[in-house]
Amino acid sequence: MKSRDTDQMDNLLRYIDAYRGDTAVQRSGGSDPLPDIPQVAFSPVLDENVGLIQTLMGDNFDFILRRVRIRAAGGRRAAVFFLEEIVDTVEVSETILEPLAHFASFEPGEPGQDVMGGIVESILEAAAVAEQHDLRGLLEAVSTGQVGLLVDGVDRALSVDVRKYVRRQVDIPQTESSVRGPQDGFTEDEYLNLALIRQRIRSPHLVAESLNLGRVTSTVVGVVYIRGLAAPSLVHEVKSRLRRLDVDAVLESGYIEELTKDDPLSPFPLLLSTERPDRVAAGVLEGRVAIMVSNTPFVLVVPTEFTSMVSSPEDYYVGFPYGTIIRMVRYLALGTSLFLPAVYIAITTFHQEMLPTELILSIASAREGVPFPSIVELLIMEFLFEALREAGIRLPRPFGQAVSIVGALIIGQAAVQASLVSPLLIIVVAVTGIASFISPIFSMGLAMRFLRFPITLLGATLGLFGVAVGVLAILIHLAGLRSFGVPFMSPVVPANLTDWKDTFVRWGMWTMEKRPSQLFKSGRRRMARGLKPEPPQERFRQGGER
Repeated sequence: MKSRDTDQMDNLLRYIDAYRGDTAVQRSGGSDPLPDIPQVAFSPVLDENVGLIQTLMGDNFDFILRRVRIRAAGGRRAAVFFLEEIVDTVEVSETILEPLAHFASFEPGEPGQDVMGGIVESILEAAAVAEQHDLRGLLEAVSTGQVGLLVDGVDRALSVDVRKYVRRQVDIPQTESSVRGPQDGFTEDEYLNLALIRQRIRSPHLVAESLNLGRVTSTVVGVVYIRGLAAPSLVHEVKSRLRRLDVDAVLESGYIEELTKDDPLSPFPLLLSTERPDRVAAGVLEGRVAIMVSNTPFVLVVPTEFTSMVSSPEDYYVGFPYGTIIRMVRYLALGTSLFLPAVYIAITTFHQEMLPTELILSIASAREGVPFPSIVELLIMEFLFEALREAGIRLPRPFGQAVSIVGALIIGQAAVQASLVSPLLIIVVAVTGIASFISPIFSMGLAMRFLRFPITLLGATLGLFGVAVGVLAILIHLAGLRSFGVPFMSPVVPANLTDWKDTFVRWGMWTMEKRPSQLFKSGRRRMARGLKPEPPQERFRQGGER
């Protein structure tokens, strides 16, 4: 029977053969085209370890291997290696190479016993140093931007964190603009995003845990919550759903959103995706959990409700009467973008008697000469509108807006003059498109755009009865949805009148003393009583100070 070391080396040799492209080994090794690196212990011989590292990583053009002698350890040989483009090479020289080569006051004790501890405690100047005991752990650390250090006569290695972060400057949010309120948005760097949240929540109870998802990408995913506010069951559920994601890659938070939502077939977004730090901070303060993914500025907040998709942080930065009016306009626009085309088609096709005679005659005269039924007109214009919208997004920014506006004007006018569509239909499509832009959350706007077409087809085939059937189907579907176990339509379904102060309307902030009931069963109070502003109670006496 082979010893453990022999088994490890055999596994490593098979992996190296597969790595080099030996198809026979790949066929015999199983169906997985990407086998894991074997967990092989290091040899005390430096040259053997360096040979393995060069075999596995030497093909990378940014791979750097630097041999050095440790002066403090009597000239003991060592090797430093890293991937050049993701480490700070200046830091490598100043905190690793120069101290190893020039530091002279270190006495390592017994060879191979205390030398690593002495290097960590007395020589290396980097802030984060970890000890690695096998080849896989060291290579994974180097792939994330750390520096590997091997020493002759020692069967362990060190990984030194001197990563170089490629960061975009903090800029205004691109999809959630704000007139009043913070003007900073998340970036693609998860550490900078966490800093933006910590600037708003300066509490030691704010917890940020990290996971690595993706067998190939090893994407850093952060789970952010406030200990004591977020329910332990919710935090456990979030982490368990993330840990079960056994995939090759996680390149954007949309991967997690699709793979962790409660109902994957629902068109509605069940996780709130935002690039505004103030929205994430507000959600965390309510007891929710934020999920940050590296390389994307969009952070997920769970659980979420339908009302959260229609509200905006700006609602709380203006007085509550204005916030209420703006929110009601959003709800009206949401219904308009979803049902206006269907209602127009249903009335003009099946229910002309519902309109005044003058309006019916005006519509008939406008449609005179149009060769298509109303539904065909609408589908043509909806397709053109969506195509122009996508073209405006995909084209270079200096041309996109001009093309979308000019294209809409020219195509719409030409279609009317050619008697392909009626002028009233152009107005309906334009109003519908403008209303769809009002949604504060981009994913909710996409859901409305998707649902508009089946609702329109129901109106074209069954009239207003079909529209009513579509409305009932959507309401029944919404009532059954959950976001990480929380009803998506709460506090409407199930009804909780206490939480209605911040749903369709936005009451005064002093009235919202408690946190959402679906997140808290006890300890819900978040502000003191009696905070409503009042005029001074003291009355001036006659002849007193004025």
